[in-house]
Amino acid sequence: MSFARVRALLVVGVLAVIAVVFVAVTLVRDTQAGKQAASDCNEGDKLADTRLRLPKDIKINVYNGTDSVGLANTVKTDFQNRQFKVLKAGDEPNRKGIDDAVAVLRYGPRGVGSYHVLKAYFLNEAEPEFQLDREDDVVDVVIGGEFKQLATITEVHQALAQGSGGPQLPPQTCVDPDLT
Repeated sequence: MSFARVRALLVVGVLAVIAVVFVAVTLVRDTQAGKQAASDCNEGDKLADTRLRLPKDIKINVYNGTDSVGLANTVKTDFQNRQFKVLKAGDEPNRKGIDDAVAVLRYGPRGVGSYHVLKAYFLNEAEPEFQLDREDDVVDVVIGGEFKQLATITEVHQALAQGSGGPQLPPQTCVDPDLT
């Protein structure tokens, strides 16, 4: 192989490496990433946080919707052992329709991603109760009469994998482009 040919291959190789680095830096520093989601918003839509959070970043309230004494505190401890931030625990004042449910998860636009994670802890059997006007990112977990126990970590991962491909946007919401 001649010196000129080696030199040409070396130059082509260096240019290829520079091109790869340039593309990588451009993609990482792209300030427009996710901004197209805002164009999917209709007038009056609320911005939703669809990020899947780790348990340590999810805030919940745990309420007992059954006649079992102390159930909210037991479930609160189970969630705390899984590193969730439990803000409140106690009895649910309105227990109608909860006896035949595993759980009801109440959340607003800021809790869409957290709801998606939490429902996996109930093997995707918790009933959603979306509250459009709710401003916080806290999810209320109301334990129902069909509740037995929280899912294991393996079951949670399986439920997340089966969970319809990620958080689904509730009606009258759109993805917050600043949170993607």
